[in-house]
Parts: sequence; structure tokens; C-alpha cells
Amino acid sequence: MIRQLGHSVEVLETFSDQSADGVIVLHAGRSAASVRRFRARYPSRPLVVAVTGTDIYDNEFDPAQVAHSLTAADRIILLQPRTAEDLPVALRPKVRVIYQSAEPPARRELPRPNSFEVAVVGHLRPVKDPFRAAEASRLLEPSSRIRIIHLGQALSADMTDRARRETAENPRFEWLGDLSHDETLVVMSRCQLVAVTSLSEGGPAVIAEAIVAGVPVIATRVSGCVGMLGDEYPGLFPVGDTEALARLLTRAEREPAFYQALQLACDRRRSLFRPETELAAWRDLLAELRLGERHIRA
Repeated sequence: MIRQLGHSVEVLETFSDQSADGVIVLHAGRSAASVRRFRARYPSRPLVVAVTGTDIYDNEFDPAQVAHSLTAADRIILLQPRTAEDLPVALRPKVRVIYQSAEPPARRELPRPNSFEVAVVGHLRPVKDPFRAAEASRLLEPSSRIRIIHLGQALSADMTDRARRETAENPRFEWLGDLSHDETLVVMSRCQLVAVTSLSEGGPAVIAEAIVAGVPVIATRVSGCVGMLGDEYPGLFPVGDTEALARLLTRAEREPAFYQALQLACDRRRSLFRPETELAAWRDLLAELRLGERHIRA
């Protein structure tokens, strides 16, 4: 997108004193060293830091390094507005929200007959609470047609073992493993619902992808999900609450009015995730920083 706006862009894993008119840093924690080097070499050139969920919510990185990156930045990009409330007040004037856009699936499959499929999309790791939907499915009435379809790579041997065991023991659960992004979108788009069960999120791309594909979402009430879906979204449930998730699944399957409410709420937010919306946000940000057709490192 930045190239589309007329800039020369070089994508690097780290900044190592290269010449640049400005830098966009992804991950305040993971790229803290790059922030320090760029600011030391170019104290007056624009520095933009994009914040992820792991920067703010997971304690994966040294909080002091994250804080330095955010303080050094001229602008802080958030993927949705709710995380601004979780930043120090002094940083909030630098915040700009840029929703990540998504494209619809290249092709679509028909919904599976006699099933109400719920996609869980994401690599199997603890922060995603990946088996919460599987556990909720065990609480459903025998007459329910709900099946949980999990798409994503297991990032540990324990996760692999549990996913295989759940698939073998739970007739409502199937783990499809690590499909390509395009194939993941195709499978997701045939489902009636997408479930996001994470313990924390910065701004999950799967929510944008689901909404653009026309698939309603149920999600945990965490900042990243609420910021993308809205405070009053009807499909939110407390983190780790298996029974609440089971109730939402049942309502989505059996109450047409509730399912329609989810669809309408998602439809109203679809324009936020269009590529032209994201492109316009980047254009405004770079103009604000007075970056013309100059060289940017990302």
C-alpha cells in the first residue's frame, strides 16, 4: 500500500543504519533495538511504531523496551481504537488507528449439509485458548448440528497431541491443520460462524477476514475484539467462559433473530476493513508526517 502511494519501500527484519527518510516499525517489543538505532541516527526523521497484542497484553517483551519504543515514536499505529485506553494517557495524542483490510475468498464452497459449522482460525498456542470452542461443543444438546472446524498449525508437541486426541474423541471437532491462507479463507467462508476465543488480542485479522467474507463472529470480550466489533456487539463472551460460549453457539444455531443480529452488526462494520479504507488511512498518516515520495523502510 505504501508503494501504491508513490514511496520507495524496503522491508527489513532489522534496521541497521541504512539511509531512510522514515521508518515504520512492526512490533514495539520485538523491534525495540531497531527503534533505538533509527532514533539515534536520525533523531528528527519520522518514526512510526505499530503496536500488536503481544506488545501490550502478553508480557512477551520487556515492558521497559516496549515503553521506550512507544515514547520514541512520532506516531503509534493501533489496529483498533480500544487499545488506546490501555496505553498511558501521555501517549494517546500520537495514536492513529489503521484497521487492517481483508480481501474476500477467491472462491467459495457451499455450506456442508446438515451441519452448522463454526470455524476457529489461528495457530494452536496458549494465548489463543484454542480448545475453548471444542470444550463448549461438548456441552451442547445432542440434537445440535454444530461442528467446530479448527484451522491452524500446532506450535508445540502438546498442542499437536491434544488436537489429534480431540479430533478422535469429540465428534463435533475437526482439526484441519495448517492450510494455505487462501484455502483457510475458502473453508472459513463456507462456515456459518467464526469463533475467536483468545485470552488477548491486539486486532485479530481473522475478524476482518470473516466480516469481509460475510461470516458473523462470536468472540471473547477483550480489547482487540471489542475494538473491531464494537462495545455493543451481541456476540461477545467472557474470556475462558465455556458455558457462555456454548450458550452463544446454541443461540446462533437455533435463534434466527439472534443470528441475523450478528450478521447485521458485522455488515455495518464491513467498510472499516476495505483495502481502500486502509489505503486512505496510510495516505493521511504519511501526509501528516510530511513524507512525500521518499524512501521508507518497514
